[in-house]
Amino acid sequence: MGFGVFIHRSDSIYEDSPAEQYQFPRQYLGRVQACVGGWIVYLEPSKVPGTRGYFAVAKVGQVIPDPKAPAMYLALIEPGSYLSFPTPVPFSDPDGVIERGLLNAEGRLSGRAQAAVRPLSAADFNRILARGLEEPAPLLPRVDSAMPSAGLEEEPLPFLYEQERQRVLTSRLYRDRVFRRTVLQAYDERCAITGLKLINGRGRAEVEAAHIRPVGASGPDDVTNGLALSGTVHWMFDRGLLSLADDLTILLSRQINDVESVRALLNRDGRARSPRRPSDRPHPHFLQWHRENCFKC
Repeated sequence: MGFGVFIHRSDSIYEDSPAEQYQFPRQYLGRVQACVGGWIVYLEPSKVPGTRGYFAVAKVGQVIPDPKAPAMYLALIEPGSYLSFPTPVPFSDPDGVIERGLLNAEGRLSGRAQAAVRPLSAADFNRILARGLEEPAPLLPRVDSAMPSAGLEEEPLPFLYEQERQRVLTSRLYRDRVFRRTVLQAYDERCAITGLKLINGRGRAEVEAAHIRPVGASGPDDVTNGLALSGTVHWMFDRGLLSLADDLTILLSRQINDVESVRALLNRDGRARSPRRPSDRPHPHFLQWHRENCFKC
């Protein structure tokens, strides 16, 4: 069980769904198997326009032969472990590469940087994780009733010990906070369905981070499984009174008792707003799940 880096392109030719599975050829089998039970970070290479760098963390549950593609394998991601970084980490900065293990004895970038799957040292993993989850200012989950938050502002970064790392990466309260930051940043703190951007006197956004496929139904903490929604719209979305087509057309349930008032709230073009970055756009896989399992057409 070790740490690793999985390279993933938003325009990948592989059957990847980073929050659920990673497809790879036989040549990487040993390296991926070494990561089973351990954590990996996803990296989008710099050749991709608008690259995110290191953009998420996940835990590898098991490796199986791909039943649909001979000589290919699938790394299955442990449910509930995937977490998008609110702050994607660049491959390098003015101090050099973030992944120090890629340097050779002369301090130059080695050929290992070209590998789609590669091992990662605990020190490099902790460095990437600390940068990806770094919070410039506290941003707690928006709740309508009192919720204990003691200790949330003091999560240990960088994660020096396995016990601390596991506690942070598996804490539901912490993951909700990170998911909120990620989704609100993707949508510029604006409701995707109404276009409203309401900020209170303390600079706090009214908009909430909604899971398209809920956590309780194995929905991942992936920005592509998220929408920024105002409170009332979030309530309607969770109850299946609203949904989205794959092209982000807003769908209204026939069970809405005041359709005209609801229509007056929606974006005038009848479509949800997309995130600023195409790679953060709601994934059709999650939108389909919501339509089939939640939407009351």
